[in-house]
Amino acid sequence: MRPGNVVRLFLTKASIPNSSYPAVASSFLVDNVFDFAVAIPILIFAFTQGVFPKPPDFSKLKAFDLSYLASHPRFTLFLLTAIAVAVLVVFALLSIKVQAFWARVRQGLTILTDRRRYLREVFAIQAAAWVARFAAFWFLLEAFNVGGSVRNVMLVYAVAAVSSMVPLTPGGAGVQQALLVKVFSGTASGATVAAYSVGQQIALAAFSAGLGLIALIAIFQIRSFREVIQRGRDEQRAAQAAAP
Repeated sequence: MRPGNVVRLFLTKASIPNSSYPAVASSFLVDNVFDFAVAIPILIFAFTQGVFPKPPDFSKLKAFDLSYLASHPRFTLFLLTAIAVAVLVVFALLSIKVQAFWARVRQGLTILTDRRRYLREVFAIQAAAWVARFAAFWFLLEAFNVGGSVRNVMLVYAVAAVSSMVPLTPGGAGVQQALLVKVFSGTASGATVAAYSVGQQIALAAFSAGLGLIALIAIFQIRSFREVIQRGRDEQRAAQAAAP
């Protein structure tokens, strides 16, 4: 649902010869296996600590997007239903239009059929990244005098998981701040927690953006999003010219 995933889809497809958009898009789902395996226990832990707001209390948070959806359950249900229907319609249209659509979708999920290779080449790498992020959260909590601990880091992870469910702002900005202030209200002052949340988000975003820029230049030889759009148009014209 995030606009960045559209750019990610195009760049990945463009960098793999003879690939297809259905295969590349379905390959993104492979990441979710690890994400769900980690997120579900963390969310259970967070909601049993007595500091995490319960879903009905989300409407009281000072975050417009999350509080609006929580205070309007009928609209939220309608929105989720509309998104689900739209996804089903897209899949149905593609299935009719492209005979090999489902075969290409299965291509993106092929690694899941090889358990050892998946654990070695996907799960282990995601686990290492998770540990690195765990350490980063710990040190940032210490740096802002909120307090680094396994419990606090787990709460930060839970907040990140909840905020990612409402992809209306970059990185869940706004939702994260409101949730963290509520979660750590008994640990540090609201100003301290807000400073930590904003500082952490800026630090991680700046690092990710810098690393992403290096990747764009080194791997894809792209220096601007204008060039991404131009490549997409060139590819579309080439596809139209090759079509019978």
